[in-house]
Amino acid sequence: MKSPENMYDEDDLLPLSGLQHLMFCPRQWALIHLEGIWAENRLTAEGRHLHERVHELDSETRNGVKTVRGLLLRSLRLGLTGQADVVEFTTGEGTAVPFPVEYKRGRPKPDRCDEVQLCAQALCLEEMLGVPIPGGALFYGQPRRRHEVEFDETLRGETEKLAAAMHEMFNVGVTPPAVYEKKCDNCSLYTWCLPKNTGESQKVAPYMDRVYDDLD
Repeated sequence: MKSPENMYDEDDLLPLSGLQHLMFCPRQWALIHLEGIWAENRLTAEGRHLHERVHELDSETRNGVKTVRGLLLRSLRLGLTGQADVVEFTTGEGTAVPFPVEYKRGRPKPDRCDEVQLCAQALCLEEMLGVPIPGGALFYGQPRRRHEVEFDETLRGETEKLAAAMHEMFNVGVTPPAVYEKKCDNCSLYTWCLPKNTGESQKVAPYMDRVYDDLD
């Protein structure tokens, strides 16, 4: 719950990674973060190994850029806590400008869940360090190059609204109904969710619309 200063208490912080889960599927988010259900498949295992390899590397400074790995993040304003894969600080005259880099297996996704997660990291860093962060990057395993992301007002607003929706859903404590979509086939929680057996014909969008309406 937020304090009168519009800040969350330390005990109320939610995992930043949950934003990506929520944007992918509200039911998946609830199964993980409300019911404590987790299972791995090949895709999640590859992603976990990638993050572990990145975090195992030492921080370094090269060509005027200090690279910090596994930096812990927090935002009392958004009620988020997490860890950045890499944050690059350009050194030299003036204040070092942070540049968050998130590593992802596979290819860029059709939605903006990766961009939202990266933007949330930037918002945490801005609050922690008191400096504006205009952009960052996503590094995908295929095609093994960076995809730069601008933290514009639209992306920032989407990220902040999703963080508020996540807290609202956590406070309500209700797992949304299952709704089968093609993307369900690659979900590691498929056997717990059983969207084809228990799912409803209605889309999940109306459910999320009600959550967002409660925030207005």
